[in-house]
Amino acid sequence: MKNPIETIVIIAAVIFTTSCNNTHKPLKYPDAKRVDTVDEYFGKKVADPYRWLEDDNSAETKAWVIAENRVTNNYLKRIPFRKKLKERLSEIWNYPRVSAPWKEGGMYIFTKNDGLQNQSVYYRMETLDSNPEVIIDPNKLSKDGTVAISAFSVSKDGNYLGYGISRGGSDWSEFFVKDMKSGQLLSDHLKWIKFSGIAWYKNGFFYTRYPEPAEGDELKGANLNSKIYYHTVGTRQSQDKLIYEDINHPEWGFGAQVTDDDEFLIIYATESTGGNALYYKRLGVKSAPVVKVIEGFDSYFSVVDHRQGKFYVHTNSEAPKYKLMCIKADAYHFDNWKSVIPESADDVLMDVSVFNNRIVAKYQADAHSEILIFDDEGLFLHKVKLPGLGTVSGFSGEKNDTVTFYTFSSYTYPNVVYKYSVKSNSSELYSSTTIDFKIDDYEIKQVFYKSKDGTEIPMYLVYKKGLEFNGENPTWLYGYGGFNISLTPRFDVRRLVWLENGGVYAVANLRGGGEYGEIWHRAGTKMQKQNVFDDFIYAAKFLISNHCTNPEKLVIQGGSNGGLLIGAVVNQRPDLFKVALPAVGVMDMLRYQNFTIGRYWAADYGTSADSEEMFRYLLGYSPLHNIKPDVEYPAVMVTTADHDDRVVPAHSFKYIATLQHTYKGDNPVLIRIETDAGHGAGKSVSKKIEEWTDLYSFVFYQLGITPEYK
Repeated sequence: MKNPIETIVIIAAVIFTTSCNNTHKPLKYPDAKRVDTVDEYFGKKVADPYRWLEDDNSAETKAWVIAENRVTNNYLKRIPFRKKLKERLSEIWNYPRVSAPWKEGGMYIFTKNDGLQNQSVYYRMETLDSNPEVIIDPNKLSKDGTVAISAFSVSKDGNYLGYGISRGGSDWSEFFVKDMKSGQLLSDHLKWIKFSGIAWYKNGFFYTRYPEPAEGDELKGANLNSKIYYHTVGTRQSQDKLIYEDINHPEWGFGAQVTDDDEFLIIYATESTGGNALYYKRLGVKSAPVVKVIEGFDSYFSVVDHRQGKFYVHTNSEAPKYKLMCIKADAYHFDNWKSVIPESADDVLMDVSVFNNRIVAKYQADAHSEILIFDDEGLFLHKVKLPGLGTVSGFSGEKNDTVTFYTFSSYTYPNVVYKYSVKSNSSELYSSTTIDFKIDDYEIKQVFYKSKDGTEIPMYLVYKKGLEFNGENPTWLYGYGGFNISLTPRFDVRRLVWLENGGVYAVANLRGGGEYGEIWHRAGTKMQKQNVFDDFIYAAKFLISNHCTNPEKLVIQGGSNGGLLIGAVVNQRPDLFKVALPAVGVMDMLRYQNFTIGRYWAADYGTSADSEEMFRYLLGYSPLHNIKPDVEYPAVMVTTADHDDRVVPAHSFKYIATLQHTYKGDNPVLIRIETDAGHGAGKSVSKKIEEWTDLYSFVFYQLGITPEYK
């Protein structure tokens, strides 16, 4: 018997000799073997013929990846305008981007990207009038820009910088320490860290890490036994002091925070994305116990500040739209909690910042930002005037600051940084940018449509002013719908090529997200997940019935949980869409919990082991398990990456192998597998440009549009 790698490569070599001049020949896909793997759930047998693709280290999987990428690359190479698209994307992308400054260690920190730098550079200023100095340039950490900053924190005395890096897009981080005065990198090197910040205290910091995984399991093995450690600057990781673990709950994760006054270590415990427990430990008190303030996981709790024995806590406990509460450290029973900013009847309190005796409350109203200012007792003082419908970030600072900064952006409004005076409640422009695109020629419109059950869903439309809604406009519909995440108007340079070619960009604010608080979120979870798919399908139907577009001009896209969304709706209503782009999607709803931190998603999804009812519900919409023969699927391009250890690429591998085996029509169903990249965070600019060149080439070609460049 031949070596399986040789077999696949030989097959690949034969099937990829298709003439590059003939784009109409039916595609031949790699002949992925089907194995006799069957699982039984509550008496029902479910086949999993591509189980072998879950092993990302196997020679067979690697050969299959090479073969699939060759099919995709050969297809894309035939598209005549691909090179011009890359040139235009590079032109648009080449604009300066500066973050809002924030205060750390008594100095101002900001990031800047000159345009086409793969990673943004970190700078510091002693005062706002000082010349910026480079703190760390991640572009110098790798030749290809695939090393990114994953954590960044300056010690409170300003002496040290603690920072994390991720390699190739993985969620795994390595921590380092730099002397801020000399600029020297110290010997500290910490590994096997994931989803951890750096919480400085005295001459070191608290952080979270996992045990070193078994060889070969780094990118797919379950992450268990999270522990909080304290690291002293200048020592080896092996000398770090274990601060907290829970050996009875290896599946729980922990996070650490130190209050600004250094009096308390705050510990967050999680078992899913659905809420957290809240503990504290007094610092500077020998053998101080860990006090468990909240032990359940039903709600979210975040400590915003500590003052004189009182914690200010942002929470949705008994407040689906969130509120700010005051909790006494020595009388933390729920009956003693005091409301500082009560829950709003209409808007969601998304975030809270506290400084200079002021509380900055960041609200979300109909999926856009509003900023209200309160005094430290919760008395409303001001509303911050914003340029329009958009998204605000920033408003961080140290306790005595009278000035802070925030960033505003929208779909047609590149990031602008404002300097805000706490005393006068006034904003002034601090920095803006220019871009090779006629921003003023485009407009944003928010519409509301009814979903299948009559629920009103908001949706943003972005398009060129004066566009005629004649039913023929190419339209790109994007959605997510999960994990309490809101899609609010933000500037995205990737969308501009679509807009300047007459396209409409639509973003549907589906249930499952956080646009209207926890009730909205839960309405798209577990046994209500079909609501998310219905909301998206009815967004498409609204666009079609209101003469924006038609099924031959409609492109759909979503990533991660949004990739699941695209996979599900393509199975349920393939007739509505011309092109589907599921990115890094959760495609196997029966086994997702078995990989890395997949079990954390159970709060949104449920698992196939929960009950027979939950199993059958998941089986009913799982993208992998509902691909049907004799169905005309739209053109599909799946995207994933070899270092994605959040939604492991096996989801996309098994999905596309099944689709290619089952679908017999003429539309291409392809997969683009990026190397040295992960779930998306930290991806280099050059890789983003290459990816979007391929996505646009595929989309425009399927729609029969030759893009123009203005």
